Amino acid sequence: MRTLRQRESRAGLALLSPTLVVTLVVVVLPLLWAVMLAFQDVRLIDIRRKGLLGDYTLDNLFYVVGEPGFWSSLANTLAYTVAGTALSIAIGLVAALALRRRFRGRTLVRAAILVPYVAPVVAAAFLWEVMLNPQFGIVNTWLAEPVAFLTQARGTLLGVEVPVALLTVIAFEAWRYFPFAFLFVLARIQAMPGELEEAAIVDGATPSQRLRHVIMPQLWRVVALLAVLRFVFTFTKFDDVYLLTGGGAGTEVVSVRVYDFLTARDDIGASAAQAVVMALVLVVFLVVYLRFFAGGEREQG
Repeated sequence: MRTLRQRESRAGLALLSPTLVVTLVVVVLPLLWAVMLAFQDVRLIDIRRKGLLGDYTLDNLFYVVGEPGFWSSLANTLAYTVAGTALSIAIGLVAALALRRRFRGRTLVRAAILVPYVAPVVAAAFLWEVMLNPQFGIVNTWLAEPVAFLTQARGTLLGVEVPVALLTVIAFEAWRYFPFAFLFVLARIQAMPGELEEAAIVDGATPSQRLRHVIMPQLWRVVALLAVLRFVFTFTKFDDVYLLTGGGAGTEVVSVRVYDFLTARDDIGASAAQAVVMALVLVVFLVVYLRFFAGGEREQG
């Protein structure tokens, strides 16, 4: 006779097995196959003949790292990721703090904030292309001189010359995904005990002091979690950049290079190798995050 614990374990395993099988087939096996392809000389025409037993080599990694434009695309990816992540979290934090108090129409405003996040990316990108068009775009009607936002134009930011198109896709990233940060921060704010802020008010704390010493210390963990999530999502982002610029005008990121190697050159091995390089960069970032943020949280617990 099986014990109750054994029966519960078998029932739990039976309930989890469909999810495990789907994860194995849809995620794990394609991932392992992509890693194997990264270390083989594979073209689209002969991919059906490549399998587990192949001629493994590091040539693909050396090839993609030595290709012209790789390091500039990696720099673009890091700039796009860091700036887009920081701006989306900052805007989401400000929006959540601004809408935490009750007022008439607050529900409608909160719902409207979610529109950029739930709107189809194709529609959102087309809307921005029309708005930023230098000939008939509405944005240029507000400027003294028309600006070609999605072309080879260059501008200066903090004393550094950068492509205007790169700044535009960063702004698009921040606009489209700040509702994601808004939801996280708003949920944490609503779970905060109101007695803490009331006590600070009784003690004579100003609004800026309450924000700095009462509210923000309770939001740092959420902000850190948002930072790692948005960094991972943005670093691998492809559709936003490709729909706006196609990777041109100084906005080529690594994910666009992966797509170009796969479709334009039919070089599946090199494409997979670049994806492996992206994964290695993300692994380094996650190790740093777990070392300096998640580890500190465990120590406090």
